[in-house]
Amino acid sequence: MTPPPIEFLLYGGALALVALGLAGLVMARHLFRSILALGILEAGANLLLVLAGYRAGGVAPILTPGTLGQPMVDPVPQALVLTAIVIGVGVQALALALALRVHQAYGTLDVAEVRGRMEADTDAAAGLEPETSRDLPAVERPS
Repeated sequence: MTPPPIEFLLYGGALALVALGLAGLVMARHLFRSILALGILEAGANLLLVLAGYRAGGVAPILTPGTLGQPMVDPVPQALVLTAIVIGVGVQALALALALRVHQAYGTLDVAEVRGRMEADTDAAAGLEPETSRDLPAVERPS
């Protein structure tokens, strides 16, 4: 039995990174873990883009006397990935800076707790009463 081509392993790894990143984004309650999951998702997407331009036995798209007639890899996905890496680093730096600011303001990075404190701050700044739970009865029960 021959082993499967390396492309299947690479595609499987890329899809696993994308799935892991998505699961981390959906399930993380901690802001820093969400940022890490975003980085993992980005790495998987970049690997998928590079694999889109891969060609088995391909050479760099530079015309030299020995490369005429050989298959060449597509350089466009590689250029897109380089651009995506630079943009991704900027997005992660901004996200980490915002997470640091949230931690300084609220003392926690728990998403649910930060959301509650932000809503309370917004209500206080607008002069509104904090919203009560929708699960509680609107009136007291008679004794």
